[in-house]
Amino acid sequence: MTFTLQLFSIIILILSASIHEYMHAWMADRLGDATARDAGRLTINPLAHLDWFGSIFLPLLLVLSNSPFVFGYAKPVPFNPHNLRDGKWGPAKVALAGPLGNFILALSFGLVLRFVPVLDAQLAAFISYIIIINLILMVFNLIPIPPLDGSKIILPFLPYHWQKKYFLLEPYGMTLVVFFMLLGMNIVWFFVNILFQLIVGG
Repeated sequence: MTFTLQLFSIIILILSASIHEYMHAWMADRLGDATARDAGRLTINPLAHLDWFGSIFLPLLLVLSNSPFVFGYAKPVPFNPHNLRDGKWGPAKVALAGPLGNFILALSFGLVLRFVPVLDAQLAAFISYIIIINLILMVFNLIPIPPLDGSKIILPFLPYHWQKKYFLLEPYGMTLVVFFMLLGMNIVWFFVNILFQLIVGG
């Protein structure tokens, strides 16, 4: 990856993670909870969502270590599930909105790459990185490990006694996420590659 692509990837990651969090805020607001709006998070402005470690330091560390992928995150959007009109499915809808935002971005740029003739190879590479970064954010966040979005999406589908067991995982969630990042990113790459080929055409 050239320095230009590395810098571009970090910028796209920050913007894509901000849109991910904005979508959480937008859905919560639509469902009746103004917590994110009151906190100034109902915006796509990256400064409102920036996490200095997850948005800056971690991506830079991955770039400097010649990692095959660039990854990071923004500050989680606060919301109060008790304010949501849909008490059972509301938190799952809020959780799903973030990955859905990344999928819409990936699909939009993927269709451009697929159907619009791109003569410049560097421009095609830039568009490909936009797609890949958003697919990584989507797939990773759909993993059903607390506190990732996937854990909140799957929760209302579980029997009540399994929900209680799931809550017991929450104190260990970040440890499990770190272990997954160290040992399980091949799973993420597997699905990212499949989705990339489906969107842009193999």
